[in-house]
Amino acid sequence: MREKHGGERIRAPTMRVMTLTEPLVTSATRTPATKTVLMCRPDHFTVSYRINPWMFPQNPTDTAKAVAQWEVLHDTYVGLGFDVKLIDPIPGLPDMVYAANGGFTLDGVAYGASFTYPERQPEGPAYMDWFAANGFQVAVPKEINEGEGDFLLVGDVILAGTGFRSANDSHGELGRIFDRPVVSLNLVNPSYYHLDTAIAVLDDRPESANIAYLPSAFDEPSLEILRERFPDAIIVTEEDAAVLGLNSFSDGYNIVIASRAKDFERQLRERGFNPIGVDLSELLRGGGGVKCCTLELRA
Repeated sequence: MREKHGGERIRAPTMRVMTLTEPLVTSATRTPATKTVLMCRPDHFTVSYRINPWMFPQNPTDTAKAVAQWEVLHDTYVGLGFDVKLIDPIPGLPDMVYAANGGFTLDGVAYGASFTYPERQPEGPAYMDWFAANGFQVAVPKEINEGEGDFLLVGDVILAGTGFRSANDSHGELGRIFDRPVVSLNLVNPSYYHLDTAIAVLDDRPESANIAYLPSAFDEPSLEILRERFPDAIIVTEEDAAVLGLNSFSDGYNIVIASRAKDFERQLRERGFNPIGVDLSELLRGGGGVKCCTLELRA
C-alpha cells in the first residue's frame, strides 16, 4: 500500500524480487552522488531537559567532546567531497545541532519545521531565516512537523513518519507543497521517535532506491508498505538500532554510520556500499546521530 498526497492509502505497484540466480550488487556498480548538506556546530550542546527517552538531564554532558565528535563527522563529509554549509548555533538552543529537524528541502523549496516541544520551537524560525538568506523559497508550515527527521526522500516518493513528533496532517501539507507522493508510516516505539532513527536511506536515486529499517519501530500496516515497496531492504538488528545505527547518511556508495553498528556495517559491505563509522556517542545523549546532524539541501 502507499498514500496519495492527501494521506489516502493506495496500492503500490508490485516490485520485482531478486532471484538467487541474479548477481549481487558490488561496489563496482555503485557510484556516489554529489551531496550538499547543512550542519550546525554544537557549541551550546547540553542535555538540560527531557523530551525523548535518550535524554537524562541529571547526567553531565561534555560539550567539548560533542564538538570534537561533530568535527570528525564534518571533516568526513568534506573528505567525501560534500558541499557542507553551516548555520550559526544560537545560545539556549542545545538541540540545534540536530539540523535534520530544521526543515525539508527539494527543488529549491524549503518546507520549514514547526516543533512539537516548546524547548525546540525557536529552531523553526532560525532555520527558515537561513533558508531564505541562502536562496530557498520558504514554505512556512501550518502543521506540526520536524523536517527531515520525519521526511525521507527515496526515489520518487517521500516517506513520512508520524506517531510521536510530526503530525499526520503535515504529510498532506508536504505533498501539496512538493507535488510528490507521500507515504505515511506510523512509528510505535518511543525510542525511535523520528523516522530517520528507524529507516536509513541507502540510495535515494529512483533507479536504485533502497532502504534499511528496524521492523519493531513500526505498526503492522506500515510494515506491509515497507515490505512491498522495498523487498530487498536491509533489516537491522535491535542492537545496531539501539546505537542509532540507522541514523546514517548515504551518497549512494559511501554511507556514514555509527561506528558501533557492526552488523549493519557488515550488511552494507555485502551489498557493495562503503560504510564509514564515526563515533557520536556524546550527541547520542540528546537522542541524535549522524543523520540528525545532517540536513540535505536540494536546490
